[in-house]
Amino acid sequence: MNKIIIAIDGYSSCGKSTLAKQIASELNYIYIDTGAMYRAVTLFALRNNLVSKSGLDQDGLIAVLPEINVSFSYNSDSNISETHLNSENIEDEIRGIEVSSHVSKIAQVKEVRAKLVELQREIGEDKGLVMDGRDIGTVVFPNAELKIFMTADYKIRAQRRFDELKAKGDVISYEDVLNNITSRDNDDTSRSENPLIQAEDAVVIDNSQITKDEQLKIALQYVSDKITQK
Repeated sequence: MNKIIIAIDGYSSCGKSTLAKQIASELNYIYIDTGAMYRAVTLFALRNNLVSKSGLDQDGLIAVLPEINVSFSYNSDSNISETHLNSENIEDEIRGIEVSSHVSKIAQVKEVRAKLVELQREIGEDKGLVMDGRDIGTVVFPNAELKIFMTADYKIRAQRRFDELKAKGDVISYEDVLNNITSRDNDDTSRSENPLIQAEDAVVIDNSQITKDEQLKIALQYVSDKITQK
């Protein structure tokens, strides 16, 4: 009865998903990666030639939205929740730079956002949920008991993302990653449909100079305070 909804928003490559997964594990809550949901739709669009460097076939994408189903399954071996597109495990494929380069364009389509927001709200009806994204505390769950807004210096975020991709074996330059980060920041904050903004009642965590463990400790204290208040 004391379960709450925890909404985590913030800039790209801030470690939102990492923190959300840690909190969910600590509290035995459900974790939903909304960014992965948009990445799944992006992958579908790429596979069906609906998005490319030259632009987005928005009408074509809207027309096929009923064909897209995004779901999650827990992998007990790797201890992570994996993303599925129409029953296909796409967890690794959606994390590459190609999907990253187009996901902001997909996320700007209001029909895409409406479809995924409806699904997200259905999942959160029973509370006990941690969800991260760009507009969770402002649009999806405006009444969430705890809202966290994450930020970090953009160069630090780019370095972290570059190191992550390099560790996976991706061949990419730091400059390309930096350009992707700044481009996504601009797209996220300037789009007309539900832009990235900090909710008025959100607590801010700037993790530019703190460790993941320090960040988790801060977040769990916020969670404890909110549950106590409830």
